[in-house]
Amino acid sequence: MPRLILIETATALCSAALAEDGRIVSYRESEQPRSQAALTAPFIKELLDAQGWSVKDCDAVCVSMGPGSYTGLRVGVSTAKGLCFGAGIPLLAVGTLDILAAQAVDEGLVQPDCRYIIPMIDARRMEVYTAVFSPEGEQLTPTQPQVIGPDSFAEYLDAGGSVLLLGDGALKCRDTLGGHSSRPDFVQCCPKASSMLRPAMAEWEKKNWRDVAYFEPFYLKQFVATVGKKML
Repeated sequence: MPRLILIETATALCSAALAEDGRIVSYRESEQPRSQAALTAPFIKELLDAQGWSVKDCDAVCVSMGPGSYTGLRVGVSTAKGLCFGAGIPLLAVGTLDILAAQAVDEGLVQPDCRYIIPMIDARRMEVYTAVFSPEGEQLTPTQPQVIGPDSFAEYLDAGGSVLLLGDGALKCRDTLGGHSSRPDFVQCCPKASSMLRPAMAEWEKKNWRDVAYFEPFYLKQFVATVGKKML
């Protein structure tokens, strides 16, 4: 079992974890939003120091690759690439929606009658980055941006049983999607590095190493800069 550094910075709260022998051995999570640039690297140093490890003692770094916040993803991927380059170890990456699906399973959020898990990452207004997963965490539909309306996910929300919708974009959809027959559960949360282990191990076992020089986050949509209305 490899030693892994796990980095999650795709949404408002950032986190980092260390894994060894197939389990999480230490974990840190921010308490203040949008602090990725200030806290990600210190978290990793604190975790390594507490275990008495150096980066070279680890077998790989795995980063949450998106979709999510443009700035957050840049910080996480840049940090991961710097660690890999400096220590000469491989880079792994897992989708942020995969992390949320694994988190639902790991934290016991999936009810016995659950038919689907639908992770939702906030993409402003009534838009989310989303996909549909099985109760076991297997992705069933492509990752895509979606503007949420009353008929969104109708075929899943009216299929019977329960449906879990979770992520930092879940709660804003409750009023729009709450009237379906499948009794949807809405859990507002951010993805956590402590839930990256299973998808990271799947990437490790496939030897799906990413190119440290050229790997880019999965933004899903292009970043668009805007000009403020306030004139200086």
